[in-house]
Amino acid sequence: MTVISLAGSTVLITGGTGGIGKATALGLARMGANVAITGRNAARAEHTASEIRSATGVHVDLFLADLSAQTEVRRLADEVLQRLPRIDVLVNNVGGYWNTRHLTADGLERTFAVNHLAPFLLTDLLLTRLQQRDHARVVTVASHAHAHGRIDFDDLQSERSYSGARAYNQSKLANVLFSYELARRLPGNAVTANAVHPGVVNTSFGAEDPGRTQRLLVPILRPFMKNAQRGAATAIHVSAAPQLQDVTGRYFTNRQPRASSPLSRDQGIAARLWQASAELIST
Repeated sequence: MTVISLAGSTVLITGGTGGIGKATALGLARMGANVAITGRNAARAEHTASEIRSATGVHVDLFLADLSAQTEVRRLADEVLQRLPRIDVLVNNVGGYWNTRHLTADGLERTFAVNHLAPFLLTDLLLTRLQQRDHARVVTVASHAHAHGRIDFDDLQSERSYSGARAYNQSKLANVLFSYELARRLPGNAVTANAVHPGVVNTSFGAEDPGRTQRLLVPILRPFMKNAQRGAATAIHVSAAPQLQDVTGRYFTNRQPRASSPLSRDQGIAARLWQASAELIST
């Protein structure tokens, strides 16, 4: 088995203080990458960074930000650009599920803001730095839930009616559409853009505001779920595998490219979502 070395490279993982994000950071650090992680809670973030340093001996940069707020995303990007002279891989991992409708500081529905607009904005702000590297990569953590989603352009913020599952599915479809559209817009393969499905993973995901179905089913299904390390395997693979350095605009599950839903491959929807998203992040 070939051992992949990422020595000298720098990887930024959003939501890297727990669950899949932490496992992704740890896995890439074990390959020698200098990792940078974002989180909301300072104590938890410091603990995670210390764990990764102790386990791997690599350098770990830590950034605190609440990515539900666009001012925080912009501040994070500024700090990253000041402190990281290079970014070889950006892993857009941060995300969440909320059973009830919440508004962000920007007055946007939280699921759409965190799961889609945050990576959309952060990637845009860091793109020039990524383009300075040969074969840089953007890896966005999506979900098979995207296959159940649709983009409701008449009600992107779920103002007319709200369902946690519907909002989540829409946001995950947006992740895949974003990855494909970014791949189309980037010149050549200087920066690749791919989406990944981690699988159903046993983490605290959605615990902040769970729905009735989650409360009832998760305890029953927990023994059959992947652990965080297995859930991170595909993101790690797409971030690091040498044979994927020129592969872009693809959707991966279980470390293999797979066909995503028909809606996710609709270029008209992708272009329209890009424009709508650009308008929502404009200042």
